[in-house]
Amino acid sequence: MRSLSDLLDKLATLEGKPYPFYKDLKGTWQGEGFVLRFVHVQGDPFAAPSILEVRYPPSALLGLRVYTRPEGRVAVEDFLLRSLKARLRHLPSVGGSGHSGQVRVEVESPKVLKRAGAHLSPGGLFLRLRLGLPAVGRRILGKEARGLFQALLRHLRDFLPELDQQALLRHVRQVEDFAHIQERLEAQGLVAFVGEGSLLPRESGVSQRPLRGAIPFQSPPSLRVGFRVPHAGEVWGMGLPQGLTLITGGGFHGKTTLLEALVHGVHPHVPGDGREWVVTHPLAQRVQSEDGRSVRGVDLRPFVHGLPLGQSTAFFSTEDASGSTSLAAAILEALELGARVLFLDEDTSATNLLVRDARMQALVRQETLTPLLDRVGDLKALGVSLVLVVGGVGDYLDLADTVVLLEAYRPREATQEARRVAQSHPTGRVFGEPQHPLILRSRAPLPESFDPRRGRKARVRGRGLRELLYGEEVVDLSALDLFENAQVRTIGALFRRLQNLADGQTPLRALVEGLLAAEPFPDLFPLEEAPELAWVRPLELGAAANRLRALEVRQVGP
Repeated sequence: MRSLSDLLDKLATLEGKPYPFYKDLKGTWQGEGFVLRFVHVQGDPFAAPSILEVRYPPSALLGLRVYTRPEGRVAVEDFLLRSLKARLRHLPSVGGSGHSGQVRVEVESPKVLKRAGAHLSPGGLFLRLRLGLPAVGRRILGKEARGLFQALLRHLRDFLPELDQQALLRHVRQVEDFAHIQERLEAQGLVAFVGEGSLLPRESGVSQRPLRGAIPFQSPPSLRVGFRVPHAGEVWGMGLPQGLTLITGGGFHGKTTLLEALVHGVHPHVPGDGREWVVTHPLAQRVQSEDGRSVRGVDLRPFVHGLPLGQSTAFFSTEDASGSTSLAAAILEALELGARVLFLDEDTSATNLLVRDARMQALVRQETLTPLLDRVGDLKALGVSLVLVVGGVGDYLDLADTVVLLEAYRPREATQEARRVAQSHPTGRVFGEPQHPLILRSRAPLPESFDPRRGRKARVRGRGLRELLYGEEVVDLSALDLFENAQVRTIGALFRRLQNLADGQTPLRALVEGLLAAEPFPDLFPLEEAPELAWVRPLELGAAANRLRALEVRQVGP
């Protein structure tokens, strides 16, 4: 095996040569305490940077065995990537063309996620990063490359010995405590927990940093619950019960901020984020209206039925759904994929699917929509809870199990007060029997749904958090709660695998759950695409598939 000192000598000899001579670097180089492998060498300085894999042997990992459960191992991997990213910021800057000298370690958010850039296994620790090999034009800058790698190799050699062990321990313990609470929520009759002192507001709509001077969260006494966790001991905060919970209050008093924190709480956060103790049911999902989205083969009858021209909605498809139709489809798709908690915000939901008040009931006799309000009992019978942010649809007060009223970012429970208001201000609304039962129909995708070629060049590329270029189609993912660009790229990569798994008989839920449970996350992908991928839940992967305009499905089961 070639040594890393040979690598430095090799780089010096490449000075001034055409860029393709960098291909000679591909392969494995033995270092002091680690092995460096060039998995992919870029073809020119303007192409995506080269992929490097660093492997540390099991003997070097004694200080990393600080976890007691699988989530703790993910936390170790997450911490290592963050630490490596911080360390490599001190590499010398290198001029040149294109991506020359750029170093990329993929960690983009305070979420602790499985990432393909780090993998801790019995065979050792594998870390993957990208590095732009220096050049001017298409001529190699060999001396600059040698200096860059000298510094890189020094950092890699000292990386594990100089790791902050106390910070690692805090990181792992936080994630393991989070997992301990999350797996006990359902047994406690809760859908979420918000710890005392949490800092929920963010700096801005595009920042995930906590807002300076934010008011620490304080639980209403009547909703205060505690958990004894393995590391932090007793942790207290607000428990949101199962059933229908309303989050209400005046404008700008923190309703949506609380909902956002709950949405983010399906994943653990790093210490210092402010939302470390916001813990949400792992099968919670936000749904909203999406004007113009595609819907494929959904049985909409629980919400949409009796269309004027006799069109059936038992297998409903459209290229241009309205706000109410898209919200109905999103709810039914989420339930089909196994969601147990639905988050909705009045601001992003079609009001006519949320509620129809007494006056409209009296005026409009031939209504084609069954509002969500009339499905609350059915959802609860299925074991599904609702958390709804409301400011103007007071009819939900008649059915709410819990009401949280926010005043200047301070919550108080107002359930009994809301019931008194509902009794003293009756609306006269009739809560009737829906025309169709809430039956969930499974759909099986056809394999051609996930073919990115469609007779053309196969292109799969993420465009930030909101869009995925998949073949000739731009898939709109803006309604999904994705937190890193790497998750969008993961969805594209997983679509390619679904193409081989879909058979027109296997339900979508079984496909996505089986795919993500089949093998360790990094092993799902070729190394050439692995550094830029981060975990998504089956709920997100299925929701993304439902937004493919190329999707073709068959209904299966009863």
